[in-house]
Amino acid sequence: MELTVGCLTRPYGTLLPFAEICQHIAAAGYTHVGLGVGVVTSESTREEVLAVRQAALDAGVAPSMLLASSKIDRGLEEAQADYVRLIDNTALVGAQWILELGTNRLDLRADYIELMRRMSPLAEQAGIGITMKPHGGITLTAQNLIDIHGQVNQAAFGICYDPGNIIYYTKGEMRPETDLDVIAPLVTTAIIKDCIVEDGTPDVMLTPGEGLVDVQAVFAGLVQGGFRGPLYLECVGGKTVDEIDADIRRTLPFVRGILAGL
Repeated sequence: MELTVGCLTRPYGTLLPFAEICQHIAAAGYTHVGLGVGVVTSESTREEVLAVRQAALDAGVAPSMLLASSKIDRGLEEAQADYVRLIDNTALVGAQWILELGTNRLDLRADYIELMRRMSPLAEQAGIGITMKPHGGITLTAQNLIDIHGQVNQAAFGICYDPGNIIYYTKGEMRPETDLDVIAPLVTTAIIKDCIVEDGTPDVMLTPGEGLVDVQAVFAGLVQGGFRGPLYLECVGGKTVDEIDADIRRTLPFVRGILAGL
């Protein structure tokens, strides 16, 4: 099975400017980059967004995913106005996916669902899918994701399966290998991430294959359930630029090798 495998900017954090991060990701063999926190926001100007797009394309990677977070804590109407701008900037940068994080405010669950219900058709008109991943709060577990997906009930709204986060936010009480038969048909994108839990403290800053996630089982379950979307590497264990370069470089054949056997 050959699927698109991209890399988010997160492994490099603030170690390099965005343009150089794209160059390193391209040099490691990736053709897609996911834009991390703050690279493009609803408040970015047209000039800023186009500069990001051009920097990625100049490096040889497509800026296909944008990590974002709604401002639902400011009220539904303000959050909606902000999200309209976010969709506009997502389209302008050339991304096909908005990666959503839900909200940690359990009392805002209904408002968040209504926001996604309203914004998904607008995103679809722009050729964009909204894909929500587990991130604690209202998206703590796979069942939380499934329930919200059903309540939003829009074609452009899907699930981003992040196996590392399932372990991280539940401190190992939940496993990402379970529920795949139910959730896989709803998954539009996936994150490549591992996790360990030591003395009750979870950590995702490690290279996939080195932690608790059964990567083979997760990928197999997703593919068997019909998943054909892109996957993005989010975290590795390296701390220096050279270490990160080596980690993202070796993760690509690791992932492709698993996918090739499915």
